Amino acid sequence: MNPDRLALLHDVADAVASAFAEVTDFGPSGARKGQYAFDVVGNAAALEVLRGAGLGVLSEESEFEPGSTGEVVVIDPIDGSTNASRGVQYFATAMCAVDADGPSVALVANQATGERYWALRGGGAFCEGVPLTPSSCTELSDAIIALNGVPPKPLGYRQCRVLGAVALDLCLVAAGVLDGYVDCVDEAHGVWDYLASVMICREAGAQVADLHGRELAVLDRAARRTPIAAATPQLFTQLAAARRG
Repeated sequence: MNPDRLALLHDVADAVASAFAEVTDFGPSGARKGQYAFDVVGNAAALEVLRGAGLGVLSEESEFEPGSTGEVVVIDPIDGSTNASRGVQYFATAMCAVDADGPSVALVANQATGERYWALRGGGAFCEGVPLTPSSCTELSDAIIALNGVPPKPLGYRQCRVLGAVALDLCLVAAGVLDGYVDCVDEAHGVWDYLASVMICREAGAQVADLHGRELAVLDRAARRTPIAAATPQLFTQLAAARRG
């Protein structure tokens, strides 16, 4: 565990929040498809803090920077950018510090509400300091799950929600608010979208994996994954089978 790194990630989230509060341009950046002007602003604020600490950075919004400490922070400055651009109060800054032993510290800050989720390797997962516990749901027919995209066929859940920010969706599974999450779009997410929340889920005791069995913790800009999460192993097995269908 590294509490100092957690404090640094909180500083990054604060910097992004301050930068976002000054944003007046909610349109496209013009630099690449799907990028908003405020994505660039948030990224610049995050980079200033992370560079100052000598950390490497793998961000959705800029080229990889190696740093001097041997650690890399995987970051999406604004996950749920479309929500933010349309005034939907569900978007986050998601960060995961990775060292030689893998993910070590994670923070997901809901920038619309101020609520923050975090995890320390071997130290559990928390929301505003309260330990996270997944639900006890074991049957898909009883489950309320979050989706990305449209299922190719009915998956058998009780209800679903399509909320638009995978980092927060996965945190809600860790917190027991939702019972599961399924990505219905193959290869939709880069590591910056999910890695922090994957660590939070696992430290809370939820099950999470790639649909196709690949490693999720990869420092590869080009890699794309299809994450699935569930509160319990039984539910995960059913949800993954339904998705593979």
